[in-house]
Amino acid sequence: MTFERALSDSSTFKICFVCTGNICRSPMAEAVFKDLVAKAGLENNIAVTSAGTGDWHVGEAADDRTIAALSARGYNGSGHRARQFDPEWFSKLDLIVAFDRGQERILRTWAPNDQDRSKVQPMLSFDSELAPLIDVPDPYYSDAALFDHVLGMIERACGSLFRQITPGISAHTENN
Repeated sequence: MTFERALSDSSTFKICFVCTGNICRSPMAEAVFKDLVAKAGLENNIAVTSAGTGDWHVGEAADDRTIAALSARGYNGSGHRARQFDPEWFSKLDLIVAFDRGQERILRTWAPNDQDRSKVQPMLSFDSELAPLIDVPDPYYSDAALFDHVLGMIERACGSLFRQITPGISAHTENN
């Protein structure tokens, strides 16, 4: 199921990971979370995408270092194309995950109402041990080692998020 099709499906839980340019952190989270969803057989119940708050990289592939870090851990990020978050998505999304306070602030400013603002949550808030760090570092101006470190943080936070939402998704699936 494409994400665009999933946006109109009210029975699908829809998540969008949002960083600055949609070429480093958010594509990592999208790949990791899609892998968790696929391994659980929930592709028809959870739709995952990513976007950036800025438009600098729209249409570009993920950063080569992102693709390399993902590949080294068995994920495929090669098909990713960057896009900018569209505020019209708020009403159609269930959860919008921001990687740092900058994106969180921008997204909450773009949200048309309190209900949509409440959908914006920081990435690290889903893992109690990582939550005090607040922000996932932006590896763009750094080296491959930071990309690998950031991917580790993202894997951990995605795992925690996945464990938090799947009981509700599974219960909903069983009742329909």
